[in-house]
Amino acid sequence: MSKHPLLCFLFFLSFSQLLLSSSSSFSNSTKICSHAQSLALLKLKNSFSIKNSYSEYFKHYHLPNYPKTEYWKEGSDCCSWDGVTCDLVTGHVIELDLSCSWLSGTIHSNSTLFLFPNLRSLNLAFNNFSGSSVSDGFGRFSSLTHLNLSYSSFSGRISPEISHLSSLVSLDLSWNVGAEFALDGFDSLVQNLTKLQKLHLRGVSISSVFPNSLLNRSSLISLDLSSCRLHGKFPDHDIHLLKLQLLYLVENYYLSGNFPRFSENNSLIDLVLQSTNFSGELRTSMGNLKSLQTLDLSHCQFSGSIPASLGSIPASLGNLKSLQALDLSDCQFSGSIPASLENLTQITTLNLEWNHFSGKIPNIFYNLRNLNFLYLAGNNLSGQIPPSIGNLTNLHYLDVFQNQLEGAIPSPVNGFSSLSYVDLGYNLLNGTIPSWLYTLPSLVELDLSHNKLIGHIGEFQFDSLEKIDLSMNELHGSIPTSIFELVNLSSVYLFSNNLSGFPETSVHSNSMLPKIQILDLSHNNISGIFSWNVGKDTLHYLNLSYNSIIGFEMHPWSSMEILDLHSNLLQGPLPTPPNSTYFFSVSHNKLSGEISP
Repeated sequence: MSKHPLLCFLFFLSFSQLLLSSSSSFSNSTKICSHAQSLALLKLKNSFSIKNSYSEYFKHYHLPNYPKTEYWKEGSDCCSWDGVTCDLVTGHVIELDLSCSWLSGTIHSNSTLFLFPNLRSLNLAFNNFSGSSVSDGFGRFSSLTHLNLSYSSFSGRISPEISHLSSLVSLDLSWNVGAEFALDGFDSLVQNLTKLQKLHLRGVSISSVFPNSLLNRSSLISLDLSSCRLHGKFPDHDIHLLKLQLLYLVENYYLSGNFPRFSENNSLIDLVLQSTNFSGELRTSMGNLKSLQTLDLSHCQFSGSIPASLGSIPASLGNLKSLQALDLSDCQFSGSIPASLENLTQITTLNLEWNHFSGKIPNIFYNLRNLNFLYLAGNNLSGQIPPSIGNLTNLHYLDVFQNQLEGAIPSPVNGFSSLSYVDLGYNLLNGTIPSWLYTLPSLVELDLSHNKLIGHIGEFQFDSLEKIDLSMNELHGSIPTSIFELVNLSSVYLFSNNLSGFPETSVHSNSMLPKIQILDLSHNNISGIFSWNVGKDTLHYLNLSYNSIIGFEMHPWSSMEILDLHSNLLQGPLPTPPNSTYFFSVSHNKLSGEISP
């Protein structure tokens, strides 16, 4: 589960008060910036070029960004420049925030950046300082309380001098993937930086065991050591970090341990252990995590059943009443899904896929009105899909792929107007496809494959669909004409049904299915002549094998790679495939004539 937006939010939050102070402090100030400071800042500006290396990232996460240093002008008060804050009494530069400023270049050891010994806050996040290291110079800022160098392409060895910044409250070096601590460098940092509230080192190589002393830092609020190559065993004693709200240890594949034990008076909001080697059964004491909003144990080795305390909410404790995201996917959990999960009324994401859960899906969804994502795929669940699922009016993703579910597909009580992804494939569902599945205005993917569905395929009402998979059922009748109006459709799998006949359509239209890439109609009872002019520039896989097609009109498909027409009733001369085709099969037909050299 990605946490990048949350980390960005935290780093902006860390500096928000300082920045607000800066903007108000100088609204009516006089010129107080010294010539030496102005000169040093201008030299710093000129040492970089301007290049927006994170444009797509900024756009995706709506991060404010612009080239701040472009507005630094010689002869003006540097204390009024964007990203610069000065002490009102001394005029010293005390804060420098050049985050998201499009800077590109190398910070050398003699950079004028290191000529500001009074800095309390330095934020260089989201720039491109490729070729730079976290050098000794950063250890000169003895008054520094906030240091953020995240997402800035620092690499190489992190200087031990950084552990001398004993006043640091917040340190963020996240996603400088080429950066690494020297031997014992991380231990020194943990021992010396006793005031830390926020420590984010995601993606930085630590390559050591988890330091027990870190769990004695009572000031810690946010700790992210994801993808740091930690190994060994996580401490198994009670954790008494009463202020700790966020703990991320993602993708430390060789870090083992049991589910962490937190004291009852904890403040934990997010616990993310995804892709580690943690194992064992979940502790019933996890009910102590009263403020928890996110619990992600996916891709671990946890086993056993889910304790009832996970879902139960005793009135006296209100356990887990704030839980919004629960991800236990791809573990070794077994047993039944506890009905007590119905008490998690704030939950938006419930992911239990790829475990060994068995039994029926409990009818727990009446009160889970905030649920957006429901993943139960890859288990051994049986019985019918519970009717209460029809109350999930805010649901976007519904995935119960590869279980043993049977019976008819239930109809929603109030409509699934927000559904974009439906995967009920590889089950034992029967009956007809309900009409509501054809009328979802936001549906992007529909997979009902490998079931026992019967009846006709209805007409689709909206063109948002990109993928349709109804293969391996017992559907019959013609292919609906509405399919040709789905302008965003990229893949259609209708193979292994009892479909017959091609629908009448405008065979000469160049606009039919302009984005189609895969079309598989094999193993049906389709007869007649295939003349669909679809996917002129996009279609690369077309399979019509095992039908009763008597004619085939070859079109100039520029991207065709696989064309399978074998086991039909094709007559006449051998068709010539497009030049881009590398697999072409027309065996078991009634073709005649010579094979072209």
